[in-house]
Amino acid sequence: MYTGKPVILASQSPRRRQLLEQAGIPFEVKVSEAEETFPDGMPIAEVPVFIARQKALAVKALYDENEVIVAADTIVVLDGRIIGKPRDREDAIQILSALSGRIHEVITGVVILHNGAEEAFGQTTEVHFKPLTASQIEYYVDHYQPYDKAGAYAIQEWIGAVGIDRINGCFYNVMGLPVSQVAERLSRL
Repeated sequence: MYTGKPVILASQSPRRRQLLEQAGIPFEVKVSEAEETFPDGMPIAEVPVFIARQKALAVKALYDENEVIVAADTIVVLDGRIIGKPRDREDAIQILSALSGRIHEVITGVVILHNGAEEAFGQTTEVHFKPLTASQIEYYVDHYQPYDKAGAYAIQEWIGAVGIDRINGCFYNVMGLPVSQVAERLSRL
């Protein structure tokens, strides 16, 4: 159990806030503009850690080194290609149609900064969608507005309950934060 001082969560994600609350980790949200880009040719598995590091460093610039900063970034990978957040309704439908009936990976990168040290790691979860009908996909997009989510879905919403039949790995990682790993690493500070 983490009993240290409140961490600074360098993320506006309501899902990450919810997960830290569930884990009993005290935190405050502070964000600063950070580029969410990565170098061409970077191995896909390294991308979310790289972006999380940019977020953490942008917030760290505002504080002293003894603060505990946690930053994360989540990507969805299908066929060796990163699937980002949908641009609009049609893009969300296209993304979910591509994921339908297939296995994809969700990779979350986490960076923890404290006392001038960095701990960085990534976690991968395989997610399998059952075949979805066009009406199921349209229902989800129209009722849940998945525009702020990588892969155009949230596993804890309706589509996860009816469309995902199995995962291999951490459920909470798919939500955006492998919270058990974060809690374990914070408890060692």
